[in-house]
Amino acid sequence: MNLHAIRAIYVFEMSRTFRTLLQSIASPVISTALYFVVFGSAIGSRMAEVDGVKYAAFIVPGLTMLSLLNESISNASFGIYMPRFAGTIYEVLSAPISWLEIMTGYVGAAASKSILLGTVILATARLFVAYEIAHPFWMAAFLVLTSVTFSLFGFIIGLWADGFEKLQLVPMLIITPLTFLGGSFYSIKMLPPVWQRITLGNPVVYLVSGFRWSFFDVSDVSVEASAGMTLVFFTVCLATARWMLKTGYRLKQ
Repeated sequence: MNLHAIRAIYVFEMSRTFRTLLQSIASPVISTALYFVVFGSAIGSRMAEVDGVKYAAFIVPGLTMLSLLNESISNASFGIYMPRFAGTIYEVLSAPISWLEIMTGYVGAAASKSILLGTVILATARLFVAYEIAHPFWMAAFLVLTSVTFSLFGFIIGLWADGFEKLQLVPMLIITPLTFLGGSFYSIKMLPPVWQRITLGNPVVYLVSGFRWSFFDVSDVSVEASAGMTLVFFTVCLATARWMLKTGYRLKQ
């Protein structure tokens, strides 16, 4: 494996992030802080507890996951789309590197940004509400696995998109609604039975539930189901990205 090529792509993408800290880190953190103010203070003052957890603390994993999914997709999709748009992708394609090294560099950088962002959001949440992490190892595992998986998904979107509007199409119309309806701000046990069954078809439920379990030892679905669904999605995204890179899907257009 060409580690120098991976490092070059990774460092370039990370340096772009640090040049735009206000947009890359500060903006999503401020947005999440506003959610804490609105939902944690306004609604939390009228809703004491959910599953034995104070409501302001209960929404911490959901809000973190909301930002994590959107930023992972955004970072990875823009990371690979901009070289295509500017034509600099040919420099990467002409270099003696494989599809795995290209994907590792871009996805690794996007996932690193998301992990950094998730860590900052969790630290910021402590300013608004006190919470404990029941399973620190599993919290870190879900954080990393989710970041890598959705960075892969964003990478696929960046290869698929043929215009800037398509980069925002999937996150805005699919991911954000699924996250809001995936138990980020409530337990699906609060829904009527028929809607509980329908909601279980939402893959984001498993991500949020597993992440919340690592904090409070409570979840809407089993942690095994949460980890399993995430691994299945990761495998599908990995196979899709591999096929797109090996076939040169839209890379040379």
